[in-house]
Amino acid sequence: MYKILIKQPEKKDAEAELVPGAYRIGSSPASHIQFNYPEISSRHAQIFVSESSVKIADCGSSNGTFLDGERVGQEPVDVPIGSTVTLARNVEIKVISKSSQEKQQDAFMTTHAVLSDRKKKEEIERELKKVEMSKPSGGSGPAVQSGIPAISISGIDEQARPMVQEIKRHAHAELLKRLNLKRMALSGASEDQLADKARGTIHDIMMELSVPLPPGVTVEKIERELVHEAIGLGPLEDLIDIPDITEIMVNGPNNVYIEKAGVIYRTDTAFADDNQVMAAIERIVSPLGRRIDESSPMVDARLKDGSRVNAIIPPLSLVGPSITIRKFSKTPFQVHDLVRFGSLTNEMARFLEACVQVRKNIIISGGTGSGKTTLLNVLSSFLPPRERIITIEDAAELQLKQQHVVRLEARPPNIEGKGEIAIRDLVRNSLRMRPDRIVVGECRGGEALDMLQAMNTGHDGSLTTVHANSPRDALARLETLVLMAGFDLPLRAIREQIASAITIIVQVDRQKDGSRKVTNISEITKMEGDVITMQDIFKYKHEGWTPEGKMTGRHIPCGSIPTFMEEISRAKIDLDIAIFNDRRS
Repeated sequence: MYKILIKQPEKKDAEAELVPGAYRIGSSPASHIQFNYPEISSRHAQIFVSESSVKIADCGSSNGTFLDGERVGQEPVDVPIGSTVTLARNVEIKVISKSSQEKQQDAFMTTHAVLSDRKKKEEIERELKKVEMSKPSGGSGPAVQSGIPAISISGIDEQARPMVQEIKRHAHAELLKRLNLKRMALSGASEDQLADKARGTIHDIMMELSVPLPPGVTVEKIERELVHEAIGLGPLEDLIDIPDITEIMVNGPNNVYIEKAGVIYRTDTAFADDNQVMAAIERIVSPLGRRIDESSPMVDARLKDGSRVNAIIPPLSLVGPSITIRKFSKTPFQVHDLVRFGSLTNEMARFLEACVQVRKNIIISGGTGSGKTTLLNVLSSFLPPRERIITIEDAAELQLKQQHVVRLEARPPNIEGKGEIAIRDLVRNSLRMRPDRIVVGECRGGEALDMLQAMNTGHDGSLTTVHANSPRDALARLETLVLMAGFDLPLRAIREQIASAITIIVQVDRQKDGSRKVTNISEITKMEGDVITMQDIFKYKHEGWTPEGKMTGRHIPCGSIPTFMEEISRAKIDLDIAIFNDRRS
């Protein structure tokens, strides 16, 4: 058994012991000693250890392997004690001596040089026992973050997580050796066959593990996480299945947060490493024909249930691959759900339903996470089933229940920067598709001009959303978006288009206690000079806070009668005018 010293740039020196056997060195996860540098080939070199000697051979690497400054060929050469093997980027492996029984596990684990050959399984298990429970491998584990409440999802204690992660890394390396899941998928194996094969192989690997598990951690728990990471979305699988989680936020492999009832929690779940986070992102975006890599390090996508996904990876993300998932309920919220939550009142809901039925153009305004898309879904449910509806979205997430719906989704450019189909292109194309109603998921660019023109030329009753903090800000935002279309239009002409096209602006806000509320329903009335005039129909009045930190208040009518009440009456819609009586006092 020989002791070696491993030196890497900007990392702590590490010692490890090698029992007799052959060790692959490279950047590949299948390597016994792995160094994650682009200058190091996936299969760079190989060390041969016997009871009496250590030999090194290059494996045809791009940047070479050097023994005491002399380049090594593909024939093994002796490495005397005290000699230094140098790889690209000044990575050094120095043979110190024949080792004693004393181990230096803490330093060994921080190098990521995990020895996973099956002949050395016993040694790995002994090393795992010595992992410091309070320090994750590589120093990249979850930090103690005061002020953010924690919630148990996996049932694995934070102190036990570092050892579990080390076991999972070892198991993943073994799984790669024994099973090529990607090749099986390409050969036509079904998802169930892949899952069964992965479960069986992972179970065999875990059964060969003799290291005692931390208290409270069972083999079944680790196997479940490994199967999810091998063929699913890792820890995201369990989080997606919990109905009251509304947001999932992955900040690198070891920090997974959720939002539940408007409050952010830190979870006890984690990915094995950055590669597993990347694998989860690939499984989300690949079926949609989208990609993520260093040349395109950001992507928007969706899950099968319509939940919105954003992913961003290094070099843009400095904490590792990051994923944000805006979850949508498997059963879309109905208007009575929003009334029950206190987001709006029955009177407000009846008024908005009447606005949809008399074909008034409505814009939903609000900030990120305020509930714009949820409210857009609810308003879309009021659309008559006999009308032809066309939805246009960046990433399809609307869940309309009508039968005659055509769903359009924008397309990003390909790897050559070609083939992009923007929202604006789809809006223009939808006008040739004989729409009764056009529903645009969000106006965020020049498509606002095309949307306004459609609303002004017979395509009334359309719905869309914009990012803004108030109804008045929504008008300013629309002006800016129209100017982004690239036409040098006079500001007055833009405002006239807005005033004649849009009737209702619904403002939704996310409150400090995490609740979402409709804070304003405003009607655009007319133009006075160069100013668009508005009147509030309903608004939310904040009154105070409960001892539990919940906001108290009520929705009140403002005493303004909509200018289109006659249209509502002609449509024979039962809407009592008394619901608009001023109750602000």
